[in-house]
Amino acid sequence: MIPIERIRAAAESARPHVLRSPLVPVEGALLKLECLQPTGSFKVRGFFAAALALPPERLRRGLITVSAGNAAQACAYVARQLDVPCRVFMYDTAPPPKLAGVKRWGATPILLPRDELLQWMAAEGWHKEPESFIHPFADDEVMAGHGGLGLELLEDLPDLARVLVPVGGGGLVSGIASALKGSRPEIEVVGVQSDGYPLWIRSFEAGGPVSIQPDTIADGTTAPFDARMFELLKECVDRWLMVPEPRLRAAVPELASAAKVVAEGAGALAYAALEQLEPGPTTVAVVSGGNIDPKLLAAFLS
Repeated sequence: MIPIERIRAAAESARPHVLRSPLVPVEGALLKLECLQPTGSFKVRGFFAAALALPPERLRRGLITVSAGNAAQACAYVARQLDVPCRVFMYDTAPPPKLAGVKRWGATPILLPRDELLQWMAAEGWHKEPESFIHPFADDEVMAGHGGLGLELLEDLPDLARVLVPVGGGGLVSGIASALKGSRPEIEVVGVQSDGYPLWIRSFEAGGPVSIQPDTIADGTTAPFDARMFELLKECVDRWLMVPEPRLRAAVPELASAAKVVAEGAGALAYAALEQLEPGPTTVAVVSGGNIDPKLLAAFLS
């Protein structure tokens, strides 16, 4: 896990730039609203921490990352706030709001088909680029920055018993788990994925990488398998829950009507999984992001 001292330092570095997101009650749990962060997702925590940890000469070169959308927006926003250039490699199927966000913050998106982008990642193509690369999830400083969310939970909820976290690449859940278990190892960390892309659930069943094509509205969780994260996630996540895609699609309008929260597919995963748990212990479901296509949201609400 990430050492708690490193998490505290990363969180302190990012603190002036990110929101201490609120907790709001729903039946049986509290929602941690990371969808209210400046770019609409938790990703700004880790990207500020990672960018501010770079040597000044590397930061001046600019930033580059690869993303399904939310890390791209975070990287673009961080670069703008720190006044450096930014480019982001993205799937050519990125939702329009996420693409628009990247452009709004002044970054240049580079769109590639999924297979080409995965090949670029596997070949570590960023070494050929002039900017400083920040990995969207498999980066210790990024994960340490995300761990700031866990520190906030510890401060706000002395009786916290379990936390549900949507899992894509694994950076968010690893950071949160490291923060929680570095202070209170008994807190249960539950990883949540959709049955439309249960990459880690199937990988742990198989004992290694599996090939799955995404078929989910939780596009933010469709990161590829990364061997660096396999052992870390095995250590960090106490149990896994898989949400049927129809349940996830119902959870998005449920959140909007019951909790007045706009969540994207990945952001609704933890909430959607609550019904699979026995009630009782103090429980938090992390709403990781709210960058949903307005047309998709309208369709769900209708």
